[in-house]
Amino acid sequence: MAIQKNIAALFDNCCSKPLSITKIQGDASSRQYFRVTGVNGSAVACYDQALNSSSCDTYPFLVMHTLLSRHALPVPAIMAIDAEKNLLLLEDCGDLLLQNIFNSSREQTLPERYREIIDILVQLQAISGHNNQIPFSISFDKEKLMFEFDYFIKYGLSDYFAPTFDQELIGKLRYEFESIAELLVKPEHFVLNHRDFHSRNILIHQNKPVIIDFQDARMGLPQYDAVSLIKDSYVQLDRSLTDELKAYHYEALSNNELTSMSFDEYLFYFDIMAFQRNIKAIGTFCYQTRIAKNSSFEHSIAPTLAYLPDYIEARDELKKAGKLLQTLLERHGR
Repeated sequence: MAIQKNIAALFDNCCSKPLSITKIQGDASSRQYFRVTGVNGSAVACYDQALNSSSCDTYPFLVMHTLLSRHALPVPAIMAIDAEKNLLLLEDCGDLLLQNIFNSSREQTLPERYREIIDILVQLQAISGHNNQIPFSISFDKEKLMFEFDYFIKYGLSDYFAPTFDQELIGKLRYEFESIAELLVKPEHFVLNHRDFHSRNILIHQNKPVIIDFQDARMGLPQYDAVSLIKDSYVQLDRSLTDELKAYHYEALSNNELTSMSFDEYLFYFDIMAFQRNIKAIGTFCYQTRIAKNSSFEHSIAPTLAYLPDYIEARDELKKAGKLLQTLLERHGR
């Protein structure tokens, strides 16, 4: 109740007396979100315990918001900040997610919508800055990629899947994960990445995409965000649209001189990155299900596992890891 009382005071100061404050279901995050409605409209309040120990120059959300706004990327406006009470008040861009367009009357607009979103993604990936400042000072280096692989091992293989996965294989599998991570550390190809660029972090507001949840941005291969969008754990695109969007992203990168890869190289790293990214997502879903006791992510485990065989079949560099995961994929993949 203390959080809601503080939200009411902040909203009252900048807008009008609040009529209602309703908690919004967030993604896999420690932040809490609330929709605040008043006589003159509504806003979204974000409560984050990390805010009052940071400054505008060090709090990642504010750093990224400033950066993205400066480059005309579509993000919710900041209406008010109360750092002492860990609160941000943001423009309310509604609750229509890209995910919600699937299986709706708007589904036929998806190809055009995805091309529009990739244009925004490339605009984001074109942003550069000083390598001693976040987000340009952090990257998907081997340590970060292995942290994500190890998250899958800890919360997936050693917990969620433990009854059906041979624990003696974990050492061999981790060795393969290290080899895969090393393939993805190519700083000469790195661009800025949102880091969680999927259908639950893209709102459709006034018929235009709006990006949210961008505070974890860092440098990495351009395929990282493309994988998040095209090989999404929450929605599945048909193969023809998937292939079209890969080509569209590559052409946009090339036209903006953001990559020196050939298209074949782009596709190679897309598959390797997709394997890593989907493994990472499965680890998160297992953690949310078993540790955080949040069952809303469990149904995304099987469809994410179901992506993996295609990458394994396509790339020799994944075949050893694929063989070690074979039993898991056969038992739990859809």
